[in-house]
Amino acid sequence: MDDSNPLEKALHTARALVLADLAARDVAEATVVSMVEDAVAHRRWWVEQWPEGVAYVAGLVAQDVQDALLEKHGRWPLCPVCDAGEPHALDVEPELGPDPHWVCAKAGVVVAPIGGLR
Repeated sequence: MDDSNPLEKALHTARALVLADLAARDVAEATVVSMVEDAVAHRRWWVEQWPEGVAYVAGLVAQDVQDALLEKHGRWPLCPVCDAGEPHALDVEPELGPDPHWVCAKAGVVVAPIGGLR
């Protein structure tokens, strides 16, 4: 990895953070890792068009993977905070901003930074 290139560094970091969250929740199988690679490729193009958005890449890749998983496998990551009611997924906040976190919108609590799920 070329650490002097902010785009490449942000993309590699985003990939590693999202893969860590997938592994923490035991869903890092080959098809899911391919979804991560697709999301990173898409966001590479996006940041090339809007370089100021480089700080937002981790949250966007997490959201892209979350959306892809919803279509193929169901909600992810499931909220570990709420015991009662329908199982629901965590949200990424801010939706477009630096320092993204997994948040339970229902309980209004931050669960973990992207890459920090246990």
